[in-house]
Amino acid sequence: MTQSLKPQPERLYGRQRGHPLRARQQALLEKALPRLTLATPKNPHAGFSGAVSRVFLEIGFGGGEHAVGQAELNPDVGYIASEVFENGLCSLLSRLVPEGEEENAVPPPHFRIWPEDARILLRDLPDQSLDQAYLMFPDPWPKARHAKRRFVHPENIIQMARVLKPGAVWRVASDHPVYQEWVTEVMGNQDLFDAPPPATERPEGWSPTRYEAKAFREGRFPFYWTFTRRP
Repeated sequence: MTQSLKPQPERLYGRQRGHPLRARQQALLEKALPRLTLATPKNPHAGFSGAVSRVFLEIGFGGGEHAVGQAELNPDVGYIASEVFENGLCSLLSRLVPEGEEENAVPPPHFRIWPEDARILLRDLPDQSLDQAYLMFPDPWPKARHAKRRFVHPENIIQMARVLKPGAVWRVASDHPVYQEWVTEVMGNQDLFDAPPPATERPEGWSPTRYEAKAFREGRFPFYWTFTRRP
């Protein structure tokens, strides 16, 4: 499948807005999001208002429940959560900002958002600046002609390997059979990460997501990969 894979397009595909935003959601985007946005991608440790010993990145956080869960499990970590879908941004912001405090709530000291294409952030991050990364239930782009849009792509794997420290872990999960086959093939054809077979039950220390719950309701079975950056 990957032999004729085209380079990744520069443009970002997919929806950036779903249902119309309510007043609270609009206020979160306009007033709260700027204060929570990572401002120093070239020096991620400096982007947090509290000292952090490690930096984690989640690419495409969806509703934000996984990002919040992992941040709570790792209080010493500076957590960067990346998403462009406005309704997803609002969902996460609503978890972080009390209602009525959109304009003046103090941002969590160890949590920042990247509301743009995650590939831009990856290009700006320094070498070996991340201690862990997540790609949880990404858009599978199941049609063959759209394969170049999938985040698990040789170009992105190179960038992920560059920004992750040796021995750092990249967690990937998917419930879509096409994407599961795709990840297995692509990661089997690279030498930057150790790529053992996926777990078929959520491993200990992984936070649940709404997409995982939806997969179970609809009779699909997720795969959970743990890729480790080689020295």
